[in-house]
Order: sequence, then structure tokens, then C-alpha cells
Amino acid sequence: MQAFYMAIIVAGLAGYVGTDLLASSTRYAAFSSACNIKGNISIDTGERIYHVPGQKYYGETRISWRYGERWFCSEADAQAAGWRRAMR
Repeated sequence: MQAFYMAIIVAGLAGYVGTDLLASSTRYAAFSSACNIKGNISIDTGERIYHVPGQKYYGETRISWRYGERWFCSEADAQAAGWRRAMR
């Protein structure tokens, strides 16, 4: 029952904050899929790589916040944070 009430509170907060704020603010972009550039960390090398829509592995790429992966709202934001564009 506590999980149910927590879900209601979280949904209310998300509605209150709004997706526009999440999408437009770099501070919140890391936690929002409203931005469509995927910042992925290579398991093999630890390299930080971002994927944009239309690239070969974009659809297969998953974001895992617990590993430091995140979303970006622009390529400039990703590059400024030290990530490089995927080659494919």
C-alpha cells in the first residue's frame, strides 16, 4: 500500500514540475527521457559515447542511471560534458 501512495506522490510531483522544465534544464536532463540524445558508457572501455536518433544502434541503446549514463538535450551539451558522438 505504501508503494501505491508513493507512486501517487511521485506522479503529482512530476505533473507539478512539468516535462517542459525537465526537457529544457540541463540540471534535470540527465534524468529525463524528454531529451532524445542517449549518453551511454562503454562496458569494455568506460568511454562516454552519445547516440542521436537515426544512428545505427540508437534504438538498442539503453540508459542506466546507476552506471552514470544519462540523456542530453543537444549535442553541444553532450560534448561540453566530455562525451563523444557514436561513430555509427
